[in-house]
Amino acid sequence: MPDPAIGPQPRAAGYPFDYDVVIAGAGPAGLMLAAEVQAGGASVILFERLTEIAPILKAGTLTRPGIEALYRRGLLPALRRAQAAKEWSGSFLATRRPDGTSALPRFAGHFAAISLNAEMLDESDPDLAGLCPPDLVVLVHQKQVEALLAEHAAALGVPVRRGVAVTGFEQDAEGVTVTTGRGPIRCGWLVGCDGGRSTVRKLAGFDFPGTAPEITAYHAVADIAGGADLEIGWHASTTGVYVNDPPRRRITTIAFDGAPADRDTPATAAELQASIRYVTGADVTVTGITSLTRFTDNTRQATTYRRGRVLLAGDAAHVHPPFGGQGLNLSLGDAMNLGWKLAATARGTAPEGLLDTYPAERHPIGAWVLDWTRAQIALMRPDRHARALREVVGDLARTVDGATYFAKKISGVGQRYQLPGDHPLVGASTPDYELADGSRIADHLHDGRALLLDPSGTRQDLAVPYRDRLRTVTTAPVDGEAPAALLVRPDGYVAWAGEPDRDTLDQALRTWLGAP
Repeated sequence: MPDPAIGPQPRAAGYPFDYDVVIAGAGPAGLMLAAEVQAGGASVILFERLTEIAPILKAGTLTRPGIEALYRRGLLPALRRAQAAKEWSGSFLATRRPDGTSALPRFAGHFAAISLNAEMLDESDPDLAGLCPPDLVVLVHQKQVEALLAEHAAALGVPVRRGVAVTGFEQDAEGVTVTTGRGPIRCGWLVGCDGGRSTVRKLAGFDFPGTAPEITAYHAVADIAGGADLEIGWHASTTGVYVNDPPRRRITTIAFDGAPADRDTPATAAELQASIRYVTGADVTVTGITSLTRFTDNTRQATTYRRGRVLLAGDAAHVHPPFGGQGLNLSLGDAMNLGWKLAATARGTAPEGLLDTYPAERHPIGAWVLDWTRAQIALMRPDRHARALREVVGDLARTVDGATYFAKKISGVGQRYQLPGDHPLVGASTPDYELADGSRIADHLHDGRALLLDPSGTRQDLAVPYRDRLRTVTTAPVDGEAPAALLVRPDGYVAWAGEPDRDTLDQALRTWLGAP
């Protein structure tokens, strides 16, 4: 039996499969998922068509669910080092109050280019009060997240094959035969984490409905001459919206002139210059480019995230404009939710229907993010009706209730799943209780097992048969409001909480971890 101190060990590759799971795409979703599957005791291999992490600037913000996912796997120190390496982040983090009373930076993000002032937040709100370890991180680039996830996956022994694309597959009742640039490979499950233009999604025949784009936007780190008169920060113009950040040489333009004629051709300095002139009215000249991306508001979501033995996660499952870095965080959430369920299914320990809870839980959250970005596009439009509504929403955002509402939605602090159970914590991200020995809940989730917090020690006999899937902690929380006992799923969400009720705990263990 596996050592209960370290949890299940990945099964060796071999008959009838080369690997239990094949993942296409080594972005945030693919890397995080591969690590979760490996930690859960299944064998996994990851294929990525690119030879290295893309250097272009993408998302630069992590929301609470994304930070918590990495924190619960012991990656918070790496995140803090990555944040410290960003020369521009210090000015943002320095705005936090010295006494630590603010759970968010003074700048609390934006909604539809309407900046939110965290001075307006209701810090008595339970979701924002106090300062927990995850609150020490927010400003980390996507490429930094990918780099630390690559190190994390490598440390767990995940084989990553860069420069090798998944080009096709055939699935049957027993497994999937995947075609790659290095020949076929047989697996039990295939997951497409291969981006918004996913090959896996297209070949598997997933429906991908949504709304067509109406903007062309550019996001750049560039040298710009003649831009001294451009206002700093987010601004709406008669043709669109832009954000100007001279200290970091960053500029983003959003023009409501339709989608580009050719989305496959790389963006150029001439296009960026033309867009800046069109949106801002300033006669600028782009003299140098460090990073340049072009995006639209193409917004689509797969109707399901599973077809037989093929699943989708990350941008392969949903695409939307990147306002607020929601795509990065949504991808991490998909991987965290799916990984332990897929590993248990591959190992044969999963209860009936466990894998189907992945699309059931994640699809609604993805749909919310898509509508959240659609609402922002509607408020950014330059027509008179949208601008009139923008003034109303701007007034609301400058109130305590309004700023708190938007900040909580953006940060994801209230994200939860609809799980069976009566306790108010069930389905919520588990509070990071400090325990009497100085540890915190997250410290006991690093190996990817579920956690039973049982200070009374009266439920240990129920936990023993699950020792390869479940860690038990009997140290009491310092917080007097913590429930008498707590069952936390491997992804950090509360599956059961309450008083000494052995029957309901036994049912929860069977529901999420299978037969003892």
